[in-house]
Amino acid sequence: MKRREFFPAVATASMGAVSLLEAGEKPLIRIVLDEANPGESRAYLREGDAAGVPVGFGKKGFLPAGRAFQGGYSLLGEFKVNAVLSVDRFEMTDDLVQESGKSREWLAENLFSNMSSIDFDGDGKGGEYGDCFIGLQPVNSTARQPFHFGEYKGVFRWYSYAIHGTQDQSRIGKCITGGCINVGAEGLRLLASEACMGGLVRVDEVS
Repeated sequence: MKRREFFPAVATASMGAVSLLEAGEKPLIRIVLDEANPGESRAYLREGDAAGVPVGFGKKGFLPAGRAFQGGYSLLGEFKVNAVLSVDRFEMTDDLVQESGKSREWLAENLFSNMSSIDFDGDGKGGEYGDCFIGLQPVNSTARQPFHFGEYKGVFRWYSYAIHGTQDQSRIGKCITGGCINVGAEGLRLLASEACMGGLVRVDEVS
């Protein structure tokens, strides 16, 4: 299947606002979702990435840019990386740390391990986020987002739209997630190595 150029210098504005792409900022990561052929959905890195890495996305499809996140739907649009969490990496914006009610030191030591311990699917195992959780903050959206810190099954966690791994690699390339973008272990390592605070991520549907 012939694909378009993935990192154009100009893209259309969403919700009547001037997009970051129009302002000349290119995405660090470009995600293209294909609802008709989920196995063709890919995440691409900015520099020299022609093949991309397969991704999974929301089991209910996706919502247009500017909408509030809803369980089961992936959000389209432009996002800024506002956190990168793993066993050996903790980066998070100051406003999120303040919102959490915890110290940065506590979050660095406990947040990702807490989140990784949760068994969402009831199979008796944790690790639902894989090796890394890359938080995505919508850009140019006036919708009130449901993201928050709090307890789930007695474990303090952060609820947010994100790119993250999975304990079940068979989920990749399917419409199967709660809304987040799932990436396989090797692909996630590539994306995480490039992820930086404030970096632009663009999520589109295939054209």
